[in-house]
Amino acid sequence: MTNAMITVDFDKLYHDVQCYSDTIYRFNGVWDGPNPLLPVVPLFLIQLTVAMLATRLLIIAFRPFNQPPFVAEILTGIILGPSVLGKLSFFSNFLFPPYYLPVLEPMAHYSLVYYALLTGLQMDIRAMYRTGTQAKHIAVAGIFIPMIIGSSSYFIIEDHVTAESPTKLGAFFWGSALTVTGFSVLSKVLDRQKILHTEIGKIAVASALLSDLASWFFLALGLAITGDKTTNLIWIVLSTCAVVLLCAFYVRPALSWIVKNTPEGQGYSEFYLCSVITGVGLLGVITDACGTHPLVGALVFGLIIPDEVLESVLVDRLKDVVQGIFMPVFFVACGLRADLNKVEASWIKVALIIILASSAKIVSALTISFLHDLPTKEAVAVGVLTNTKSTLALAILEIGLTQKALTQESFSVMVVAILVMTMVVTPATMLYRPTKNMTPYKRRTIQKAKSDEALRILACIYDVRNVPSIINLLEVSNSTKKSPITVFALHLVELIGRASAMLVVHSAGGSGPRNPSYLEEKTEQILSAFENYKLQSEGVDTQVMTASSAYATMDEDICSIAKDKRAAFIILPFHKQQTLDGDMEDINPTARNVNESVMENAPCSVGILIDRGLTDSQNRARSIAMLFFGGSDDREALAYAWRMAEHPETSLTVVRFISGQDTEEEEWDPLAFADRDQVTIEIDSKSHGLLDDEFLNKFKIATVNDSSISFSELMLNDEEETVNAIKDMDGDNHDLYIVGKGRGVTSPLTVGLADWCDCPELGPIGDLLVTSEFKSVFSVLVVQQYHKPSVPRDGSVRSAGTISQRKDMEFRPSLSETETFEPYGSFRKTNFLTMN
Repeated sequence: MTNAMITVDFDKLYHDVQCYSDTIYRFNGVWDGPNPLLPVVPLFLIQLTVAMLATRLLIIAFRPFNQPPFVAEILTGIILGPSVLGKLSFFSNFLFPPYYLPVLEPMAHYSLVYYALLTGLQMDIRAMYRTGTQAKHIAVAGIFIPMIIGSSSYFIIEDHVTAESPTKLGAFFWGSALTVTGFSVLSKVLDRQKILHTEIGKIAVASALLSDLASWFFLALGLAITGDKTTNLIWIVLSTCAVVLLCAFYVRPALSWIVKNTPEGQGYSEFYLCSVITGVGLLGVITDACGTHPLVGALVFGLIIPDEVLESVLVDRLKDVVQGIFMPVFFVACGLRADLNKVEASWIKVALIIILASSAKIVSALTISFLHDLPTKEAVAVGVLTNTKSTLALAILEIGLTQKALTQESFSVMVVAILVMTMVVTPATMLYRPTKNMTPYKRRTIQKAKSDEALRILACIYDVRNVPSIINLLEVSNSTKKSPITVFALHLVELIGRASAMLVVHSAGGSGPRNPSYLEEKTEQILSAFENYKLQSEGVDTQVMTASSAYATMDEDICSIAKDKRAAFIILPFHKQQTLDGDMEDINPTARNVNESVMENAPCSVGILIDRGLTDSQNRARSIAMLFFGGSDDREALAYAWRMAEHPETSLTVVRFISGQDTEEEEWDPLAFADRDQVTIEIDSKSHGLLDDEFLNKFKIATVNDSSISFSELMLNDEEETVNAIKDMDGDNHDLYIVGKGRGVTSPLTVGLADWCDCPELGPIGDLLVTSEFKSVFSVLVVQQYHKPSVPRDGSVRSAGTISQRKDMEFRPSLSETETFEPYGSFRKTNFLTMN
């Protein structure tokens, strides 16, 4: 045995020497050694690639089962970890060697920081103040009862824990993880299952928002109580609270000042965005120095961003990078720590824990059901839905493991419980069928409305400037105690910034927020305007709502709300507005697509309201002109004008345009439309003519002694004479023109006009009144009557009123048949939340 001589440089003893890893990357590639993944950088890159690829593949695999991506992300970590593929020595040693876990850990926590930032950007704290009492109680019960059950069930696994053991605090992390209800994950699940707009969907999502916020508080508290010195707990809590208050009362106003002083239309440059990212890092360092975690600072920074547009820009820039690249690293890190092979407890105990964990939210909802009028079936459904977990639950457990409050066994068991609870939600929503509103939805048109029943109108508002013209129209709609009007004012808001689609029902008389946002200021103006209209009118009831959704699905939301409210008429503002020089300026091009889609799919009659300066003149619509060309749309328009004519301060002029030639049906070639999706309308020209004559005769007989109503007929030959006749009426100074869209019957008086329509959704006459030059100021209401959909039959006639639709269906006039209730559809892309 030989003794090796060790050479020691005594001159360098007790000197500080910087050490660098010589395996960060290689200069000579594989020529330096057989394992190309030994250096840190190549290994991390291949780990990142495998994590992203596995996550994407599992998301695609679970898509047919409507499982949220969160399920695929958890499974990715478990499969790549020691529980599955990690059993293979080649895989674990080559791709995920244990000694490289410290490389993944910092990246995983870095991912959590920006996940917290995105959560803060998308969390609307103000929405909590609008949450209904029932949802608040369910949220509170869903916080404390799961905390108790989770903390108690922890000792089923860790039955050997003593009072002196550091793992006794693991009970707090278990309970905190069970309080989580993934707001964003739950919203997407309910949206896909078409129950987001139902009562249980609204309650579940509303309570999820409160539960999420409480879970973040528990996470910060857990970090504080697991510190090295428990005596510093009070200082950790106080300093963290001080930082939060400083951000709320000083940093946020400073950011608001910067945003307000940014030139309008300039947008946010890279400097702004980089400054925000720098601020996130700085605040994260401060909260970490206080004794909590950088992700707490990132969450607070996201919450204090004052501008919705800036929030939207940040979310758009960060979301794909954080969720697509960063977060897979976090899930892999969690999977590497979760080793199901080392679970020593019997699977009976594990199953018992999963059952207890899954029942926590259900017990919470059932407890509150005894205090509120919530059926047991609905309460169980709410409980199952609120079992949906999110990344926050895994973050709580992972930090608990890092802080050595949880063992690998307890961590692994709870990860499985979270996975099972989230996977069960989608099948449960498929089994659940919400209780249907059995109230018949019969009065879908004004023509069929009864005079002694309330006329239910859904008034849509894109902007505050739409309110005066809508209220002007409602004021002349002649509401009385015998013939009341119920108005549902729907403020439509494009979904940006804190993106949580919802429907908020406002109540009058309550005090608004102390520092209202721009959107809340507009909502207060709308609420005040309709409240004044209600107080100054007789027989009027109003309800103001705010619906936040993307323009792409706004039409579906309008139609669903109209069905829910059983409206007979929908008022849509026109997408153009008259300028000072008399031209019509396009102020909201996207609203045009919304209006067209609503007219295609509306469950009741629809009217597009165009303001040509009447609102600016401060005049009330007193002189009304109704132009009648024939067809169901014109009969609906006349029915509305007839109701207005009963107002004591209103005069009505009805002009019937008759062609000197025989009215004829436009012949359509069905083969010409073989490749197009269409909605057809079954037309019988003789029956339409008879129905027109019958309705006009009824109108003339009923109003023959009314001096405020005049009726005349004009016999013309072509569209040129029609245009001249309508322009000649400009001298009569009418305040409001009411016309039908003109589907169904075509006539020589309008066929040429239809070919040159700039706005086909208005029909030929409505387009003429909007696009032509007139000296007087007035408003125009273009009316489309609802037709009951029916199954297409061979031999149906495609008329001039044919309009495009996503799928083939046939519309036919429903004039006397009794309509039965049709279960209303769901919000396919957006999901609304009513907070009352």
